Amino acid sequence: MLPCLWKQNFGFECFGCGFQRSLALVFQGEFLAAFQMYPAIYTLILMFAILALHLKLNFKFGHKILLGLFILNILIIVISYFIKHF
Repeated sequence: MLPCLWKQNFGFECFGCGFQRSLALVFQGEFLAAFQMYPAIYTLILMFAILALHLKLNFKFGHKILLGLFILNILIIVISYFIKHF
């Protein structure tokens, strides 16, 4: 795993800490553990899958779906970060 430079330099985790480990857990079939490690993992995977399809097929409302998923991911990441640390 790549080390978190933010955590090394500043001493506390960034908003992305846990994503790599969570993705590894998804590939190992540990779906609940992946969600507990990084709650936004599944919505991020969905967002990147829709992004790839939208770039390939150019969906009519693809940009609106992606914007909604982007906002949802930001909310999940920020809320879970504050729940985890405060």
